Amino acid sequence: MSMATRRFAWAIGSLGAAAGFIFLVSLPFLLSGCETLDTAAEIGANVAVQTGTLKPAEANLLKTSVTAMSRSFKEITPEQEHYIGRAVGATLLGQYRPYYEPRLTAYLNLVGQTLAQSSDLPETYDGYHFMVLDTDEINAFAAPGGLIFVSRGLLKCCRNEESLAAVLAHEIGHVELRHGLMAIQNARLTEALTTIGMETAKTYGGEQLASLTRNFEGSISDIVKTLVVNGYSQGQEFEADQAALVILGRVGYPPAGLLDMLGEMKSRLKPGRLDFAKTHPSPEARMVEVQKQVGRPGPVRSHPARQVRFDEAMKSV
Repeated sequence: MSMATRRFAWAIGSLGAAAGFIFLVSLPFLLSGCETLDTAAEIGANVAVQTGTLKPAEANLLKTSVTAMSRSFKEITPEQEHYIGRAVGATLLGQYRPYYEPRLTAYLNLVGQTLAQSSDLPETYDGYHFMVLDTDEINAFAAPGGLIFVSRGLLKCCRNEESLAAVLAHEIGHVELRHGLMAIQNARLTEALTTIGMETAKTYGGEQLASLTRNFEGSISDIVKTLVVNGYSQGQEFEADQAALVILGRVGYPPAGLLDMLGEMKSRLKPGRLDFAKTHPSPEARMVEVQKQVGRPGPVRSHPARQVRFDEAMKSV
């Protein structure tokens, strides 16, 4: 039994035998989509009323709760994604100061926008935006909707534009693959299930039930925790690296830039710090996965013009 299924069973278990019956009816449909889950809840509630294990009002409450829960599976719109990203970004900027250096910011956005336009998600609701964070931590964050933050510490791991492009392409990969939204949706589902478990023991309707239909209630802190404290899963990080390789190739940057950056990061990361070392797979593990795709390319040979503008922009870092 998966963790999600165990949590579902725990939440439903507090409702007693009648709700447990509805859970058993609905379980095969959990991963089949919203409509089938709603249908299963309808059937289960009706049978519970007919057998006398639930009053009609109780059955309606459970059906409403499951319907609200199923909505959490629906696709988030680009506009919703944008506002989620803004809230996440604002929370991050409450923890990290932005680094105000116009030339560096303009350069970061020049490279980043070029890469984003070659991704599988070239357009978001309000476009991509790139910012430097004033911290020596080696880290970067990609908020839903295309807000990407890179620390000064991580920029110091980049010796050329090719390496910087690899960093930005990796973060764009997270946005493209909607890894942040996956964290939010999981948090929303958990909240919905917990609310179902609490509500039947209380009165019908009320604030707890209403909260089920509020978009993204309490989910911003969950995604920030994923970005800053827990990190994405190892599989998601490898997926972002693979997306980065595709983006880099489309623009014309060599894949060696990603390996060069990971090698420099390996030499700079310190165990125990709250940075890439805690929230990402080790640079070695990522290098192994990248090399499965591109082999062992030689050292990066940066184009002279690229190196000049890179050195000029990085003077303030």
